[in-house]
Amino acid sequence: MTTFEQNTELHQRAFASARRTNKIMTGVLYAVGYFVLLFLIVLTGHIIISGLKDFYPELLSTGDDGILNQLFNTVYLVFWSLLISVPLGIGAGVYLAEYAKPGKFLDFLQISIQALSSLPSIIIGLFGYLVFILMTGMRWNLFAGALAVSIMCLPLITTETDQAIRALPRGYSEGSLALGATHAQTIRKVLIPAAMPQILTGVIMAAGRGFGEAAALLYTAGQSTNISWTNWNLTSSRCPLNPFRPGETLALHIWGMRTIGTVNPHSTEIASFCSAILVIMTFIFSLVTRRISDNLVKKNTGGK
Repeated sequence: MTTFEQNTELHQRAFASARRTNKIMTGVLYAVGYFVLLFLIVLTGHIIISGLKDFYPELLSTGDDGILNQLFNTVYLVFWSLLISVPLGIGAGVYLAEYAKPGKFLDFLQISIQALSSLPSIIIGLFGYLVFILMTGMRWNLFAGALAVSIMCLPLITTETDQAIRALPRGYSEGSLALGATHAQTIRKVLIPAAMPQILTGVIMAAGRGFGEAAALLYTAGQSTNISWTNWNLTSSRCPLNPFRPGETLALHIWGMRTIGTVNPHSTEIASFCSAILVIMTFIFSLVTRRISDNLVKKNTGGK
């Protein structure tokens, strides 16, 4: 057998071994993926079915056993947190991707963002309690809770925006600049719209964290809700739209019903139903946002 034939045989064996390894690892990764998917489906289904099974009409009220006030507080707090964190997060991501020069300062910013994203929510809650409650002399309120949640949302939105803009082809910005647009116009009218689908992914993750957050809100938003749906005076502590009033969210209500609220004979049913509503609400928000993202992709690709 010649040297050429020996080398060919060795290459064929190596190729066959590589294909075999590839098939094995692909099968393992598919198995892990399907297991995680099955686990999520079973867990989500169990939460929703258990919650709906324990439903009784009083749960959909504003009374002691009802959760409508907590549901409104949750949506209202997430609205305020996204209103604060989305512009700041997108602006920070644009700065990192388009303006920050490589060097120690950029490295410091990226390390700081990574450190902020890994902070436990209880630490952010204590920080919010110190800065937004004690230092301002205010009571627990929804706006302080929204600020605390915004701190947790900022790294997610900033990172997604930064990565989305960096992933765009250079032709996007070069073509816009070649047509006479300024750098700011290119960012505002070309890069951000093109990167918006991935940016919305960060918004979805941020909103999901806001919907399910409890520890940070325990020290900032409070655990009481005393509102009147006939009082629309924004300066009143009982006005639903007053962000500077205490407001218990669904996540806090679940925690309360499973701990100090166990004296309520329906605490288990209330907690289960709150969990189901929280999961359904997060799922609906993700679907709506994903639909907006898909429409933006179609618009940017000419409807394909």
